[in-house]
Amino acid sequence: MGKEYFRRDFLIEEVSKSGGFQSVSEIFAALSDSTRLKIFWLLCHSKECVIGIASMLGMTTPAVSHHLRVLKEAGLVEGSRDGKEVFYTASGGPECGILHSMTERLMSVACPDFGGGHERVNERSGYMEDHVEKIKRIHEFLTGNLSERVTIDGLSRMFAMNPTTLKSVFKDVYGESLAAHMKVHRMERAAELLSTTDMSVGEVARSVGYGSQSKFSAVFGELYGVSPREYRAEGGRRR
Repeated sequence: MGKEYFRRDFLIEEVSKSGGFQSVSEIFAALSDSTRLKIFWLLCHSKECVIGIASMLGMTTPAVSHHLRVLKEAGLVEGSRDGKEVFYTASGGPECGILHSMTERLMSVACPDFGGGHERVNERSGYMEDHVEKIKRIHEFLTGNLSERVTIDGLSRMFAMNPTTLKSVFKDVYGESLAAHMKVHRMERAAELLSTTDMSVGEVARSVGYGSQSKFSAVFGELYGVSPREYRAEGGRRR
């Protein structure tokens, strides 16, 4: 009987400490949305930019940014800048390891092995190591030089890669054609400049690789539903 009372007193004392339970409940709240759980799981395995996550999950980049903000506020993901791009990954805290393991146990999901040993990866290991890494370098080059317009043939010569292979592998890795993917990158950078600088629309257009302001405005309107000037006047409206 003494043990029973001791255990009861211990439990009462622990539940009276609201701080710890509040912190844990906030973490669970951040993962209560299935989409955020997917993003968290992805980032436990890889480092991705907003566009990469959006491509994998078939989402818009503003929606991904919203979920990342919630996960970041909960301390579950962190971002690091690489050139002009921000890449996200799961935080290194013990909570993430526990939550990652728990998620996979509950779902009975086996983690993909990107370090070798995973049969499907090994079957195409030469392709994965050589072509995919080269495509990532091409992506890094393009996103770091948005003001430049480089053709597929130009990239082919610069990175010693067959043009057809380059286009095919890029689409396989990033889920869309190189042109479509970079158009989104350019317009997101343009939206950022319109919201945070006093650059003219023409200057913004040139900084993201458009010599024609009218062409730039037309493409911006396709993605954001408003002209660059209207976007700036409204303080930056999301798609």
